[in-house]
Amino acid sequence: MQFLKSFYIHNRFFRYIALLAAGFVLSYWFHFLYPICWLCTFVLLALFFVDSYLLYRTKDAVTARREVPKKLSNSDYNTIEIHFSVKYPFTVEVELIDELPEQFQKRDFLHRTFTKRDVKNQYQYVVRPVERGEYIFGHLNVYCSSPLGIAKRRFTFEKDRMVPVYPSIIQMQQYDFLAISNRLTELGLKKIRRIGHTQEFEQIKEYVVGDDFRTINWKASAKKSQLMVNQYQDEKSQPIYSIIDSGRVMKMPFNGLKLLDYAINSTLAFSNVALKRNDKTGMLTFSKKVENFVPAAQKITHLNSILETLYNIGTDFSDSDFGHLYAQIKRKLNHRSLLLLYTNFEHISALKRQLPYLLALAKQHVLVVIFFENTELEKLVTVNAEDIQSIYHKTIAEKFILEKRLIQKELHKYGIQTILTKPENLTINTINKYLEIKARGLL
Repeated sequence: MQFLKSFYIHNRFFRYIALLAAGFVLSYWFHFLYPICWLCTFVLLALFFVDSYLLYRTKDAVTARREVPKKLSNSDYNTIEIHFSVKYPFTVEVELIDELPEQFQKRDFLHRTFTKRDVKNQYQYVVRPVERGEYIFGHLNVYCSSPLGIAKRRFTFEKDRMVPVYPSIIQMQQYDFLAISNRLTELGLKKIRRIGHTQEFEQIKEYVVGDDFRTINWKASAKKSQLMVNQYQDEKSQPIYSIIDSGRVMKMPFNGLKLLDYAINSTLAFSNVALKRNDKTGMLTFSKKVENFVPAAQKITHLNSILETLYNIGTDFSDSDFGHLYAQIKRKLNHRSLLLLYTNFEHISALKRQLPYLLALAKQHVLVVIFFENTELEKLVTVNAEDIQSIYHKTIAEKFILEKRLIQKELHKYGIQTILTKPENLTINTINKYLEIKARGLL
């Protein structure tokens, strides 16, 4: 039974059969071909048994393993490596077929190569998951055939391996490195001068033109016989919360990824940067009710709690209750905090229904409302209209784009900070806003 499961016929064998069949047909008119065809048939049959013997006489003829990261990163290209070697004493044609998780919907995976005995081979490919959750890799199949190319032997390895897909760990690590090295500008982040006017003292320095005269230290100036000023830095250990709307409005997809997952990836990367800059970070998600709450903390290990919470976020995509959100925040957050609210508004009427709750939050905290540009509509606006229907579609698209600007203007009118961003620029713009608020001492 094991032999039958691993034994396969090479495509080349069927070509030989087709040639023999054609020869037998032609022998009806060319009689000399008839004995030749029978001779070739016996030769092919003999080669079939010889090839089968060559493939099965070597025990444990192939070793192979699949190297997959312990956690795959959602929305990123993750590299997977396959290592294999053979023990056959001849050159082997190898076909690799990796059974990918059903979420990728890829059924044409095939890699062909030739290898010799004890040569260590490596093959890499990339996958891009667009959903969080458990991904099951099936068999790693290795098909070997000899130079005769008549039969194939299948070897299977690593059955049913589960790999979890977490929020974008790769993106987080990318910003982590740049935050430590103070090179965030390489990813488009603004370089903001951080003078600060908070109460956290940093040093005394010489006065230069442009310094605030209110910070002059008269005692130090008398000792030095020149003007000296106190320099302050931004306060640290300030509570910052990422609030993710997991309701229906966040189901809209862009480039295969839902807005909810863009917000989740941004929250992870931003929380890591804020922790590196000595602020307390926390998060909560809400829909009809507050479903997940992680209190703000400063420990770097706190990032694992945020990561695990983000991984397990689920939703039925119902309408979100901002009134319940306000009540829970008022009960849970006792200190003035920076609130980054990831949500989406498509119409000004949708904003006005929630505006009283946003204003109430903004009175007690620094609120930043983050919502998304509809990039598909922007593409439609840039296309030349060639008929009445196209003109109508373009006009409607422009109206929706204008609605987004009106929403942003309405929030600014009430003093609420906003970020209107394309989904792919969400993380950069969020960190930029965080740096701006810290530099201006608004928190």
